[in-house]
Amino acid sequence: MAEFDLIDRIRRRAVVRDDVALGIGDDAALLRPPPGRELAVATDALNAGVHFPADTAPEAIGWKALAVNLSDLAAMGATPAWCTLSLSLPEPDPAWVEALAEGLLALAARHGVSLVGGDTTRGPLSLCVTAIGHVAPGRALRRDGARDGDDIWVSGTLGDAAAALQAWERSAPVPEALRERLERPSPRIALGAALAGRAHAAIDVSDGLLADLGHVLRASGVGAELAVDALPASDALRAAVPVPQARRALQAGGGDDYELCFTAPAGVRAGIEAAAREAGVAATRIGRIVAGEGIACRDADGAPWQPPGAGYEHFGRG
Repeated sequence: MAEFDLIDRIRRRAVVRDDVALGIGDDAALLRPPPGRELAVATDALNAGVHFPADTAPEAIGWKALAVNLSDLAAMGATPAWCTLSLSLPEPDPAWVEALAEGLLALAARHGVSLVGGDTTRGPLSLCVTAIGHVAPGRALRRDGARDGDDIWVSGTLGDAAAALQAWERSAPVPEALRERLERPSPRIALGAALAGRAHAAIDVSDGLLADLGHVLRASGVGAELAVDALPASDALRAAVPVPQARRALQAGGGDDYELCFTAPAGVRAGIEAAAREAGVAATRIGRIVAGEGIACRDADGAPWQPPGAGYEHFGRG
């Protein structure tokens, strides 16, 4: 199949939005942002063997490539609208590309996101998605807004994706529930939008809770106290990793959960819980913001807990 034939087949399956004046098929897309809104733009690249195992199904790769970008928009409290896809392939494989597009477009349809352009080229297997959304002026959630006394919250559960990746790296069986969390994360779009006006700061958990919370603390000039035994764990994780110390390490330092970590004043706890219920996802208080710097982790007995690692380092030495 010729490149442009493939592009045309993908174009015909993309979500159609009234705010797309010109989509796939020209040198650039023409979009109509809603009046009085600010654009939020997120870009992430996924590389084979780094961000997903080489034997991952193409549908799952397509889903995740979009999901990680929608998660960034969710962390900003933005409403997603459009995306682009740049794809590098070592060899032409129309069936593989169609399957990848199936996964990406399935998630796009779930959130009303229109694929409006991109590029294909020959090279190592790599995908780069840019997701574009919008948010009311002054309502975007940022990393620099955490304040002394804020509660620290996290959505969903932590550690599932890291446990799946750990099992894969050891050539051990991967429980299906954990694999699903690694391959098909659920961006918390509805919760992120509901946090605007309630939360002070937010970030999505991609590189690990401690690493990502650390970004918020440095941007905000504050510290944190974290209750590691309060970190929410799924039943699947508890079954796969029954030893609490090992489970904590995955929850605190593992990445790829794409949950939201956010801070909010204690006075809006009821509102946060209501917003989470409305969004269909759990929200758990796991600590508080304090004056100072760094993260002090303690277990349920109040004893200090030292994590084995702070999270994923993109350019760390292996």
